[in-house]
Amino acid sequence: MEKRLESIPLRDVPLWSWLTAALFLAALFLLLSASGELLTPFLGQAAMATDYVHELAHDGRHLLAVPCH
Repeated sequence: MEKRLESIPLRDVPLWSWLTAALFLAALFLLLSASGELLTPFLGQAAMATDYVHELAHDGRHLLAVPCH
């Protein structure tokens, strides 16, 4: 017998799933547009000098074919 997947109506998806998806998309947006400014509140001028977040995300942006320069 062949099993078929049943679709779930959107109104039956729990709220926590929508919130998790929104949080994931916001984090993805921040990562793809990341630069040293995101760490400035925590590391001060050292964040701009080393630019860790930008360098960490830079290759990922290229991997995902997101234009960054």
